[in-house]
Amino acid sequence: MNRDFMQTQISANADHLVQPVENWFEYPVRVQVHHTDCSGVVWHGTYITWLEEARVECLRSIGVNYADWVATGYELPVVELTIRYHRPLKMGASVVVRTRMLGMKGVRIHWDYQIQSLDGQELYVTAQVTLVVIESQSGKIVRRLPVAILEALTRLSN
Repeated sequence: MNRDFMQTQISANADHLVQPVENWFEYPVRVQVHHTDCSGVVWHGTYITWLEEARVECLRSIGVNYADWVATGYELPVVELTIRYHRPLKMGASVVVRTRMLGMKGVRIHWDYQIQSLDGQELYVTAQVTLVVIESQSGKIVRRLPVAILEALTRLSN
């Protein structure tokens, strides 16, 4: 496991919560036929699905069921996505999707990702995602994070 990443600064500002870089959640994936294009290489959009799955499972690992947030009237849509494809990934490979919440600034929630070989020697994809919290009925961004969501996300930084 490579831990040579720059240390993120911790801010005491209540609007900005950042976690140390070591807090990666790992989500294993085996590349199936339906993940690939006709040449047996993972189709570029498949990676985005894996990012979402890893984030939802990371939340589940701290006791948060994303469907429960939706049931209470909140959603967390992606408002920004940056993805870099470092090398192709082929059918049959096993990889790990690593994710961590980088921090929150206001109602923006920033996540970081790496998709790499199980032994950590090959890096296939890096990505960053920004989410916001919206009210499901109105579709409007909330001004402040709901307490339950803020408390849950704070647990990721501990």
